[in-house]
Amino acid sequence: MRIDILTVSPELLESPLNFSIIKRARDKGVADINVVNLHDFAKDRYRSVDDYAFGGGAGMVLMIEPVWKAIEKLRSERDYDEIIYASPDGMMFDQKMANRLSLKNSIMILAGHFKGVDQRIRDHLVTMEISIGNYVLSGGELPAAVITDAIVRLLPGAISDEQSALSDSFQDDLLAPPVYTRPADFRGWKVPDILLSGNAREIDKWRHEQSVSKTKRLRPDLAGDE
Repeated sequence: MRIDILTVSPELLESPLNFSIIKRARDKGVADINVVNLHDFAKDRYRSVDDYAFGGGAGMVLMIEPVWKAIEKLRSERDYDEIIYASPDGMMFDQKMANRLSLKNSIMILAGHFKGVDQRIRDHLVTMEISIGNYVLSGGELPAAVITDAIVRLLPGAISDEQSALSDSFQDDLLAPPVYTRPADFRGWKVPDILLSGNAREIDKWRHEQSVSKTKRLRPDLAGDE
């Protein structure tokens, strides 16, 4: 899978894209992730990519021309299934969306910055707008990293035990059940007996019941109780 991320601050993506599962997926060729510096597409010697908003108001806006140039260059090299704009006012990102995007061949993510990007980019080039929560960050780089991580870990070969991703929280609109490891008794805090029984069928039943209970308690919106 190919993921291209357009940003004005590529250094913010160096760490999250070069550790753990994402690094392993890149090293194995499972995911090809490319970070594009929008400053490289500026037309002046100061490499400017932002300007004041028409009509006034506080804050700067990503200019249309460098963003358009970057997108057009990438589109000349390959077709994209989605061109995503990471924005606080986009559709809320969730596991189902990550699952759908993991089935794509190529996606592009535009990391917003300043007061956002010229609306014409959103109107004419972007195909999806995604938010990771009802709050505002300094830029779209962290949301782009979050979206990328959630997608890449689902790709075949990214995780050694592929069944692990399928048992994550939200895969069935349920939170994951509690998990325990050795020792079975720590200072009197004991692991539930059922997990030590060796009865796989009863363990699966217990885990499902725990997931349902946990979801109702912590995320009633997922359980349909709101």
